[in-house]
Formats: sequence, structure tokens, C-alpha cells
Amino acid sequence: MAGVTWIVLGCTDEGFAAALLDASGAELSRMTDAASALPGWLAGVEQESAPRWVWHDTPAWYVSLLDAGVRVGRCHDLRLCHAILRDSALLRDDAGLRTAREWDAAPATDAADVAPALFELDDGAAISHGPPDDLDAALSEFARQRAALAASADPGRLRLLLAAESAGALIAAELRAAGLPWDAAVHDRILTDVLGARAAGAGAPARIEELAALVRAELGDEAVSLDSQPKLLRALHRVGVLVESTSKWELAQHDHPVVAPLLEYKQLTRLMSANGWAWLDEWVRDGRFRPVYVPGGVVTGRWASSGGGALQLPRLLREAVRADPGWMLVVADVAQLEPRVLAAMARDERLADAARGRDLYAGIVESGAVATRSEAKIAMLGAMYGATTGDSGRLVPRLRSTFPRAMRLVDGAARVGEDGGVVSTWLGRSSPPPSDAWSRVQSRASEAAASADDEARARRWARDRGRFTRNFVVQGTAAEWALAWLADVRGRLAALPPVPATEAAPRSGPVFSRAPHLAFFLHDEVIVHTPAALADQVAAAVQDAADAAGRLLFGDFPLDFPLDLRIAASAEKH
Repeated sequence: MAGVTWIVLGCTDEGFAAALLDASGAELSRMTDAASALPGWLAGVEQESAPRWVWHDTPAWYVSLLDAGVRVGRCHDLRLCHAILRDSALLRDDAGLRTAREWDAAPATDAADVAPALFELDDGAAISHGPPDDLDAALSEFARQRAALAASADPGRLRLLLAAESAGALIAAELRAAGLPWDAAVHDRILTDVLGARAAGAGAPARIEELAALVRAELGDEAVSLDSQPKLLRALHRVGVLVESTSKWELAQHDHPVVAPLLEYKQLTRLMSANGWAWLDEWVRDGRFRPVYVPGGVVTGRWASSGGGALQLPRLLREAVRADPGWMLVVADVAQLEPRVLAAMARDERLADAARGRDLYAGIVESGAVATRSEAKIAMLGAMYGATTGDSGRLVPRLRSTFPRAMRLVDGAARVGEDGGVVSTWLGRSSPPPSDAWSRVQSRASEAAASADDEARARRWARDRGRFTRNFVVQGTAAEWALAWLADVRGRLAALPPVPATEAAPRSGPVFSRAPHLAFFLHDEVIVHTPAALADQVAAAVQDAADAAGRLLFGDFPLDFPLDLRIAASAEKH
């Protein structure tokens, strides 16, 4: 395997095909074999040469490899990288990427989840099968991507983004394979304590039935449906609670005896629906919660989830996340990730000084920009999300005078969006262009016959798009930092020695049963499941990886990314 840098994989009728490429992308040789031979062959090549594997879609290849006990160090996910390059404003010559529409296809999932022609995500959207999986198609797409990257305005940044996105695809598959340790008995006990005993059949638990009766009594309507918003609103209006929605914020503004039981009813029915016993039966098997992560599932590059709701894990249930006997959890989340990223992107040393080595919001208070930590948080979130009314509208201007560079960056991104332009993250992921409907509204408002309503609608839509682009650059860059952090953590964990078989956690699967491994990821938080003897080394690796991610993206800019880091038997937050 001397001189081999890339190995491109494709499917054949009999099994798989592989093309071995050198660093320039020139093909050195090809081979084919039966599908059953892939795990053993790939494991041998991985150990000998550690190439970067190029394939059409990571889950389609990596899930079965993990099941066979094979871990891959690096890959290039053609589908994910195609989406980034296709939309990036840094491209000067797309080398035919944008006309290769077959690579715009959505990913396939595990075979058990895929119907003969279409499958459905949780939201009911029908999605077609993934991109082409044959070797020639993969080689052609890889050549297009390499050419487009080489001709781009900043190949270095885009190359880093593609590597990070592909590493994220590997991690997503590994997270599902290893699973998050989950104690079903603890989960059941929490539900019983909060909701009452599990009802037989489709009935509601006792506490929900009790609250429903209280709400109906206060409404004076024993038959009203509490789960139909129109009917519930009419009943509320009849007793003088004149709300436009049943949101917690709006209901809490009213002093009426129906409010408290209604809010609790809504909270508990939400828990029952999202993470009740039906969820427990479906998603927790053999002491593991194995959700389906979707890297790049959000337009900013953040991950999404197409099953299990991993990105909406209730605080109440974190106690059920419990390490196996002899193992521990290393739980780490980043303090104020997005404001720190904004400081680094803008090269705003005053904001970086406020953040360095401490709570960023406390640092903003010490800068004199605002009086309290609460005001600092409101002002900073308002700056990043474009809030212009209330306390945000009053406080954001103070940030402009204290941290002008940071504010110029987000204000400039907002103006670009309002004008219909495209903005990009630090590494080059670009926002989508305005929709045709948006453009028509703006065009209509500029016509001589435009009405006042037309002009008001155009201004409102422009402001909405400005808020989107304002946040896109920050949230998207924070997602890039998180990917770099994850990838570095993954590499550091792989370098730690395995524990003896007698100390293994077999429910984590053949690849991870004897080694510390990532078990959970949520935007700015990771959980590592580790043998107890390695917990201190793992905690140090997680912190070192955060420091390294900052340097990788932002060089020597003087900014830190401190972690709330703890070693515990459960993920419960205190």
C-alpha cells in the first residue's frame, strides 16, 4: 500500500470495488471482492496504511463495519462534502458540482428503516434513496470536489471544513453503535414518581388525569379537549383568560386558578409524549439509548436527529444516563460557546478579555457595558439573534460601544441578509440564497403600484432574513468548532490503551467495549463513557481537545474555551 493516500469505495453486484489513489488523486490500482470480505480487508489496510476512505455516504458503509468490529480512522463523505461545496460562496469554479444533481439526494438509513422506494423521517417528510454508490460515480464526484476545492478562494479553510464534516459522520455512526448508557429502571421510576403508575392500554397516568379534571373544573366544561388548541382557547376565553396561544409565557401573565394546573398538565403530557414509557420501550435496548444523529442536518451545520430525540434530552431524565459497573461518565459542556466564537471571528480582543478564564457574562459586567449578569446575557443573545425590542433593544446598543468589532460582524451579516445576499461561516459553509417567494415580495414592494402593505411586508421579510444571516455566521462557526473538538476528542480517546476483557462493557459493541468512547453529543456538550481507571486521562483529553480546536480554527487569537467538566456515575445535572 505504499503511496496510497485515498481509497475510493463503491458497490458492485457481487460486493465492493476499491480504487487506490495517490496524494494527487491519480489512480494506482483497483480491486474487487465479495461483500463478506470487506471488513477483514479494510481492517488490514487501515492498520497498515491508515488512508482516508472515500465513500458515497458514511452510514451506508460504516454501520456494517462497526457491527463487524472495524473502526475507521478517517473518511471523506462525498454526500456531505458535495452539499458544502455546492453551496459555498468561496467556490470560483464549481467543476460541474452544481449540475451533478444526483449527489443532492438525501442519505439512506439502516436497511430496517428503509421502505422499497421511500422512507419517512419523524416529521413525515418523504425522502428518496441516497446518492449513487458505484465506484465510477464516486471517482467522478471525488474528482469534481478536488477540482472545485483547488480553485476556491480559500482551499485551506474549506479543506478543514470537509475533513471535520466527514469526521462528524464517522462519530455519528459510532455514537449509535456504542449507544448512551441508559438505566431503564431509573427512567421508569422517574416517570412513576412524576406521572403516577403506568396506565394499562392507552390510558393516561393518574397525575395527568387528575390535572385534566382540575383544569376542566376551573373551565366549567367537563368535556373540553385539552389537547385541541382551538377548543381550549375558546374555553379559556369563556372564563376570562384572553390569550392568543397556550404558550407557557402567555398563560403565566394571567392570574386565574386554571393556569397552574394547565401549565403542569402541558408539561407532563409533553414528557409523556416525548419520553414516556412508549419512548422507553422503543428506544432503549439492552441498557443503551441509540438515537439516529444527522450530521449537517441543520442549515448552519448543526446536527439534527431523525429518531429518538437525542437533541432534546430532558433534564429530568438525565439521572437515567448511568455508566456501566466499573465505568464512569466524563461530562463536558462549553461555557458560552457562541459569544466566544463571535469574539474570535471578529478578532474583538475586548470581548475576548471579558471571556478569558471566567464567565463571559460576568466579564461583560466588569467591562462596564451593563450592570448585571442577566443584562449581559440578554444583550449578547439579542446581538446574536437580532432582538430589537424590550430589554434587548435597550441593551444591545451598549454592546456596540463596548465591543464594536464583534457588533460590526453580526450587524454586517444582518445587512447582507436584508439585501438578499449570502453569508458564510469561518470555514466557508454558506447560507442558502433567499427563496423565490422572498425575492417576489421584495420586487413587488419596489414597484410603483406597491401598496403600504406590500412595503411593510417586504421590510418585515428583509428583517427576518437579516436575523437569520446574523445568527448563521455565529451558530455555523460554533458548529465548526464543535466538530473540530469532537474529532480531536475521538482521536485522543483512540490513543488510550484498552482495558482487560474482564473490565469490558460488552453492551457498547465490539469496537468500544474495552475503550473509552464518545457516547453523546448535543451542540456544545459531550459525554464520554470510560473505564473508571482511565477517567482522569479522558477528562484531560477532552479539555486538551477543546484548547486544540480553538487553535485550529482561530490560531493564536487570545481566547479560551473553558469546559464545565465532571466525572460521575450519572449525567444528572445538579
